[in-house]
Amino acid sequence: MTGDGVRAEEIDTSRPHPARIYDYLLGGKDNYEVDQRAGDQLAAAAPEVRIGLRANRGFLRRAVRHVVAEGGVRQLLDIGTGLPTSPNVHEIAHEVAPDVRVAYVDNDPIVKAHGDALLSSDGTTSIVLGDLRDPRAIVDHPDIRRVIDFDEPVALLLVAIVHFLTDADKPGEIIATLRDALPCGSYLVLSHATGDFADRTAAQAVYNKATASLNLRSHAEVERYFDGFDLIEPGLAQAPFWRPDAPPPPGSELIGFYGGVARRRD
Repeated sequence: MTGDGVRAEEIDTSRPHPARIYDYLLGGKDNYEVDQRAGDQLAAAAPEVRIGLRANRGFLRRAVRHVVAEGGVRQLLDIGTGLPTSPNVHEIAHEVAPDVRVAYVDNDPIVKAHGDALLSSDGTTSIVLGDLRDPRAIVDHPDIRRVIDFDEPVALLLVAIVHFLTDADKPGEIIATLRDALPCGSYLVLSHATGDFADRTAAQAVYNKATASLNLRSHAEVERYFDGFDLIEPGLAQAPFWRPDAPPPPGSELIGFYGGVARRRD
């Protein structure tokens, strides 16, 4: 049984899980044959998927460094964290400021188990089982509250997670609930898959057999998730072109990820 009371037999390994597909495509080892098959199908449907995932990781690194170094934030709430991939969010943040506190949230017990083994016991990090569809439960979770003080600025990380919410899940309302829990001076870091640059119907079909569907959205649709925030330059951009620190690799113009960083409006 995991620390959150989830039995091992409740971990679904019969269907691919987005976090484990992501791990496989990034070259990780924490995945199953079902995830590997789905990853291979996804790569066949969208040949740039691996550079796209690396671009998304690069966006995450740059965004975290910005909100810590330039924004002065010392608390990060990372929802949909996925399986540990070095450098992890707390490692990136601690390179800039060792006093940053990070709370991770994921709905996969395997992610929780790996996080428990990885994270420090000094009170600067925590990981909880939680579902983005229930944002109030995340904000009120005692292990989140132990690390995050919602009276002080927080950077909310929703990186490659909102596209697993259907329109029926009302993602805009979910993000608004999380936004309203944040004080002024907080930030939203969000990336989202899109079909604006290529037909990704076949890629979506791979996720129809997984534990979560892939819901591609346009630039205008994703930008609406930043309501109540002010986007910083360059606004909502393809992930490899958001404040790049090196020339984006060939093929980046086809990468179907938008990324943006925004400050909560005073």
